[in-house]
Amino acid sequence: MDFEMEKLNVIYEDNHIIVVQKIPNIPSQQDKSGDIDMLTLVKAYIKEKYHKPGEVYLGLVHRLDRPVGGVMVFARTSKAAARLSEEVRNKVFEKSYLTIVDGKLEPQKGTLEDYLVKNQKTNVSKVTTKEKSQAKLAKLDYETIKYDEELNLSVLKIKLHTGRHHQIRVQLSSRGHSIYRRPKIWFKGKRKADLFVGIFFGDCSSNHQRKNGIYLFTTKNRLMENTRRHRRVALLDSDVFRRRDDVI
Repeated sequence: MDFEMEKLNVIYEDNHIIVVQKIPNIPSQQDKSGDIDMLTLVKAYIKEKYHKPGEVYLGLVHRLDRPVGGVMVFARTSKAAARLSEEVRNKVFEKSYLTIVDGKLEPQKGTLEDYLVKNQKTNVSKVTTKEKSQAKLAKLDYETIKYDEELNLSVLKIKLHTGRHHQIRVQLSSRGHSIYRRPKIWFKGKRKADLFVGIFFGDCSSNHQRKNGIYLFTTKNRLMENTRRHRRVALLDSDVFRRRDDVI
């Protein structure tokens, strides 16, 4: 994946931490795909901006799945990395997610609890029973931010109590609310754009130890408005464009 350095959106930075916006489909750290990753991008940004010689230290204290976009906090010192990691373990480091799903949830606000099991060979998780071998409890809170009756889509705000593999996707889809994937636009038989919504890591808060205060980092978004616009684009000309709707 090509990614220009000037497109990196730095939300906040000081001598201890740096907060950036992760673009969907960029790995949090290097993986077997060999694609550019956020850890490498931010290291390169720091090295270039501050003319750092040699290897740049950058602590990865939390991750977002590759399809997920949103806020990522990195530590610029080992001391900051240790403190942030402790906050993550003690659940002081709070996170919330935004996503668009099919249908309307009833009630519009609530808690989902399931037991999930992951197939290590296929890398697929599914809802199972408590008695199933290797089943793990998955719990999340959701709130409907907006429902579009015409599109039959809902924008949800999600707070995780557990961090299971593909938890948001699996728990919601098991109830008939698959995460919406924007149409793939095809031009004369070739894919022109993959307009993916998926899951968006909306905001996070942390005790920034240097000032001993709560720092809230957030990225602005207009998920439903963008979805409506791109769906109209997909329907412009049936002779030229073909629409493929996918859910994950």
